[in-house]
Amino acid sequence: MNGVLFGPPGSGKGTQAGALCEHFAMTHVSTGDMLREAVRNGTELGKKAQSIMAEGKLVPDDLVGGVVREKILDLTARDRGILFDGYPRNLEQALFLDSCLEEAGTRIHVAAVLEIAEEELVKRICGRRLCTRSGCTGAYNVYFMAPKTEGKCDLCGSDLMQRKDDNEATLRERLEVYNGQTRPLLEYYEEKDLLIRVAANGSVSDIRQSLLAKIEEKQGGSR
Repeated sequence: MNGVLFGPPGSGKGTQAGALCEHFAMTHVSTGDMLREAVRNGTELGKKAQSIMAEGKLVPDDLVGGVVREKILDLTARDRGILFDGYPRNLEQALFLDSCLEEAGTRIHVAAVLEIAEEELVKRICGRRLCTRSGCTGAYNVYFMAPKTEGKCDLCGSDLMQRKDDNEATLRERLEVYNGQTRPLLEYYEEKDLLIRVAANGSVSDIRQSLLAKIEEKQGGSR
């Protein structure tokens, strides 16, 4: 099975992607992963991407597309399903993805989107606090899992910090980009009857169960 997973920052997409890949025996691939692998493997496309990234520039769509095609042909040749994360980002990429999968004799079977209210995301991301002590794994949220003593780590007593990008202004900007890019893609996959929507405001296990159940239902109905 091949799938595409969408979700705004803070929706838990990374966690759920791991669960999906384990359950359905898929390989989780993102644009960044594919580019780094192409660079490590020294492919022609990887060499071109490396020179562009070394200059601090964005890798153009046509080059990213070439890396995506290489990855698809490699995984499908080994009979591995693929979960795409962070790709496609626009309709042109979605059409290109379909053509690559068709070339490999397969297709996208499901597109899942994790949905959650923006105000909930603000609390999830802006409420995060991390321990400042090197090696300590203390992590908290002032709204959902507050430390016993405000500003102090329960594990070692060190000060807690808020990451610079864990602020509402940055989050709103990221959400604006996500919504602008993703809405047309959701419509595209909905028209193809591949889209499932999953509420992402529950526990990790509840979201996982709902996601798996809806995918299996969609797969059963498409056979």
